[in-house]
Amino acid sequence: MSVLSAKHFHDEKAAYAFVEARVWPEGPVCPHCGCFERIGLLKGKSTRIGVRKCYDCRKPFTVKVGTIFEASNIKLHVWLQAMYLLCSSKKGFSANQLHRTLGVTLKTAWFMAHRVREAMRSGDLAPFGVNGGAVEVDETYIGREPGKPVKRAFHHKMKVLTLVDRETGRARSMVVDNIRPATIAPIVMENLAKEARLMTDEAGHYMKVGKEFAEHGVVHHGRDEYVNPTDRTIHTNTIEGYFSVFKRGMKGVYQHCGKQHLHRYLAEYDFRYSERAALGVSDLARTDKVISGVVGKRLKYRDSLGPALASGE
Repeated sequence: MSVLSAKHFHDEKAAYAFVEARVWPEGPVCPHCGCFERIGLLKGKSTRIGVRKCYDCRKPFTVKVGTIFEASNIKLHVWLQAMYLLCSSKKGFSANQLHRTLGVTLKTAWFMAHRVREAMRSGDLAPFGVNGGAVEVDETYIGREPGKPVKRAFHHKMKVLTLVDRETGRARSMVVDNIRPATIAPIVMENLAKEARLMTDEAGHYMKVGKEFAEHGVVHHGRDEYVNPTDRTIHTNTIEGYFSVFKRGMKGVYQHCGKQHLHRYLAEYDFRYSERAALGVSDLARTDKVISGVVGKRLKYRDSLGPALASGE
């Protein structure tokens, strides 16, 4: 039987029960006042599915309030289908494909995908490399920096810095404006434990900050060296694997991405990489984790466009 044959992917009442069990594992909580004791399910004939009332603040609510689903006219079971498709597709699932698969407009599909990416953002600030683990750090370039003429090398491209913790298998990426040491060093310092083993290539912007950690292993790609000959644990092959999936998805599936949206696409690839099958996480478990992360991440359409487009400039 297909995974998508499950009842919560087709029945609205079952979809509400499915989401409630993950957002409220210990029972309903009022999103308005935080009360959890005096809450009742409204059962009138004209009452919408899943509506509850808090008898402390006297306000009605559903599990959608305060989440990425809030104020959406899309049925919750359709949302669950979209979330599963984005979570189970290793290299991504385009808005055009989502629009055709779910039977919604392209604009709706695009916005739904961005709201799901918001739910994928972990917000975890715990440092990598705790207990002396190896952390690979590298940068890559993609697309085109707004307003910059095309030149040789990477100067006209958007810049992405990524860290991969070999011990936990987790990835953390961010958009950076440049790759100067003054930009890169603070990010590395904030995201790595002092006892970490830092692994990079020979780029100059890692040399000074590398001295701040227990060890700084360097591979010289310019000499066609991809694993240190004296210590086989010194390499950046893990992070290159992450970049291969990221770039194939961005170029082959999404094809274009504005800089104002790039951080959400990075959140998507970070999430799927950090919760991949090789770490024992199934597609369903990955989707469950995203559903559990929908609270407090409401994204309005005007906010999703970026500052310039939202203001009409």
